[in-house]
Amino acid sequence: MTVDQNISSRINLMRMLLIAGIVFVHVPYDHDASPFLQHNDDFDWLRVFLGESLFRIGVPCLSAISGYLLFRKGMAGFDYRRTLRQKARTLLLPFLLWNLSLLLAVLIIQRAGIGIGYFPDLWNASPADWLDHALALGDFPVNLPLYFLRDLMVCILLSPVLAFLLQRVPGPTLGILFAIAVFPPLTSGVVLKQSILFSFALGMFLALYRVDVRKLDQHAPLGVGLVLLGALLLADPLLSGGPDYPLGLDILRNLLAMLGAAGFWLLSAPLARTRLGRRLAESGSLSFWTFCAHYPLLMLFWMVWNRYAGADLYPVFYIGGVLLTFAVLVLSNRLVRDMCPGIYEILTGSRNRRAAPADAAASPGTKSGAGRSARLIEQQR
Repeated sequence: MTVDQNISSRINLMRMLLIAGIVFVHVPYDHDASPFLQHNDDFDWLRVFLGESLFRIGVPCLSAISGYLLFRKGMAGFDYRRTLRQKARTLLLPFLLWNLSLLLAVLIIQRAGIGIGYFPDLWNASPADWLDHALALGDFPVNLPLYFLRDLMVCILLSPVLAFLLQRVPGPTLGILFAIAVFPPLTSGVVLKQSILFSFALGMFLALYRVDVRKLDQHAPLGVGLVLLGALLLADPLLSGGPDYPLGLDILRNLLAMLGAAGFWLLSAPLARTRLGRRLAESGSLSFWTFCAHYPLLMLFWMVWNRYAGADLYPVFYIGGVLLTFAVLVLSNRLVRDMCPGIYEILTGSRNRRAAPADAAASPGTKSGAGRSARLIEQQR
């Protein structure tokens, strides 16, 4: 299976769009600023809609894209050892560098009595807790969103087993993994976020069975509309039922995340034809930089904010903190990329080296652009 320029552009723009949405999921708050207290009425509803409903779709959609790209050439083109070596560089190494850097920073500031309550108490953590904070062996890492990279590595390690099952018993395999992803009492025991294993396997299935992922593009308005409607309808019960959701509501939220990934993919069809979509598709390694760096920035701004302001002005922090985070991410991405290209390559898992030619290949007037862009996207996670 090949990935042409259209699919390449759609994958790139979806990465940037979904990761930008994930930033809203991780905007911090404490008990006094909780949206579930409903002190800010419509604003709290908007926070729940964005962070607890709509953009929870991001991780399943990104996982499906990863599984799809891994088996884009089918089983015949899948080299397990080569894949492990590549992913050690593009996933494992960035995970360790970003997470251990934050771990060290938290350790230093907590020694000075700063950051207590914002991050795990590292100085009083048990050895088992340290393994989780540093390596995410059994729980979330200190740089919380990086659990996704950890779970992707687990999925890649399991990919030959998943491929074997998908080729022989695809229905039962996907059915069991879907049940695990949707019903909270069930667990796979290998990933921290159960939705990732199903979504990754679904992406593999689409690639192995050569499913045309553009087949439903004509129904994009309906698909996108249904996802938005579902997210809107779910926001009210989430607001009134959180933060500890009852089982039924938790299942509905998981269902929206699973099924909504298809709607978000359909959104990429019309979006790819717009100026905004083209800009997102050309963002290159900014999406990975945003994913790895946004959580420490948000927590830093939250610590500073709490020192000088209170919960009454939380809407100001929410809006200002998100805008400032995006501004710092764009600026820092450009500065580090231009001034320290070697370090940038390591921190982004060599994504910039692949993304830059892809952008050039997609430029108007380049006859071989589509072919080169397709080959380059096939190397990316």
